[in-house]
Amino acid sequence: MSREQLVVQRARKSFQTGKTKPLEYRIHQLKNLLRFISERRGDIADAVKRDLGKSARGTELFETLGLEGEINLSMEKLAEWAAPRPVEKSLLTISDEVYLQPEPLGVVLIIGAWNYPWAVTLQPLVGAIAAGNAAVIKPSEVSSHSAKVMEELLPQYLDKDLYPVVTGGVSETQELLKQRFDHVFYTGSSTVGKLVMEAAARHLTPVTLELGGKSPCYIDKDCDIRIACRRITWGKFVNCGQTCIAPDFILCEASIQSQVIEEIKKCIKEFYTDNPETFEDYGRIINQRHFKRLMALMEGSTVAVGGNCDESQCYIAPTVLKDVTGESKVMKEEIFGPLLPIITVSGADEAIQFINAREKPLVIYIFSHDNKLIKRMIAETSSGALLANDCLVHFTVSALPFGGVGNSGMGCYHGQHSFDQLSHLRSCLIKQLKMEGVNSMRYPPHTAKKLGWARFFLLKRVNVCRLRRMALLATLAGLAAFAVQRFLQ
Repeated sequence: MSREQLVVQRARKSFQTGKTKPLEYRIHQLKNLLRFISERRGDIADAVKRDLGKSARGTELFETLGLEGEINLSMEKLAEWAAPRPVEKSLLTISDEVYLQPEPLGVVLIIGAWNYPWAVTLQPLVGAIAAGNAAVIKPSEVSSHSAKVMEELLPQYLDKDLYPVVTGGVSETQELLKQRFDHVFYTGSSTVGKLVMEAAARHLTPVTLELGGKSPCYIDKDCDIRIACRRITWGKFVNCGQTCIAPDFILCEASIQSQVIEEIKKCIKEFYTDNPETFEDYGRIINQRHFKRLMALMEGSTVAVGGNCDESQCYIAPTVLKDVTGESKVMKEEIFGPLLPIITVSGADEAIQFINAREKPLVIYIFSHDNKLIKRMIAETSSGALLANDCLVHFTVSALPFGGVGNSGMGCYHGQHSFDQLSHLRSCLIKQLKMEGVNSMRYPPHTAKKLGWARFFLLKRVNVCRLRRMALLATLAGLAAFAVQRFLQ
């Protein structure tokens, strides 16, 4: 029996004891996870620095701060999320209890990504714990230092059987995927996402796939180009461009291409100085394989800004490519690095056509003062999300579900969406052994004669809350009338 199989068996055996069912236990584990982030902040920052060259400030801002917010929100709202959820009734069920009861799925496999090794691995874990599941955590082997810290330190804070950490590479992940889980949550590329979904299908296991794609960014020529480029520069080059929701390429009219390039050039200097290679808050490419991949993507394109590199340091400067076409090499795959191509279009019509001719992206960005144009972009395109006049910040809103559509993924998470994604919303109806006269309309004989009444009782929807309000108003009106009558006497 493999190590992975033993880990999954232990997690399932522990889950089946029912220890995760009480909300108090879930909150206790969430508090321990919060304590882990607080007490091990230095270890986490050091690991991310060694993996991605990210500063401690960058790690806190883009990794642990959001985690703390998710944990606090889950603890605050858990009782509300886990409570029975009443639903609309028909006349046939008006006297019955009819509701949805969230219940744990069971054992969840969480496969994390290397670009934000803590945020995208532990945020799904928050939802898994809150929903009452066990979870096997598989951090990415590419961010090896973060994976090692997670493996060594997380079991000191969470239940070792319910929330084990399994490290390793492709073979270990493949062995995990051979096991039966109740849900698989994967963050990464579309290519691997297909393999994960194929493996899960053998057990009829549902999946959440948080993938990526080439997220376009359209700049309207009449917008404030200086502010637009400032926000795009930040969104593109944070974490050295290794962000799934980073603007992948710019679409704009040829008449503003030079101005866009000049403004982005100014912002790069403002954010990262004249020499980003020596600047603390500008990171590195994760490894030499990805470095070489990115350098190959630039072939055939004209460098307008940046282009400097150092393979020994896995360093690529913030780079803007101009006069790119849809057939350029850099447009053949998700960039996932500090390269920003600019493609010129004749206007919004061509931009929308260009976007719709490709796979559905994780996010579409548009910069414009024209609200009608923004609404048109929403109406005529499809993506996991759409963000107007800023970049990345929708990820910070827990009330918004985060996820893709089509080639950019399926399922979503954040806040209550994480809880619901990793729960089964069980349909419950509790009827009394009374009122058999009403129930008899569904029984033979002469069912056909009763069809008219059945249609009325089955198809007539009843808003119970509205009925309660009407009953309350009627009661208050009756009391008021009685009080007036007594006063007049």
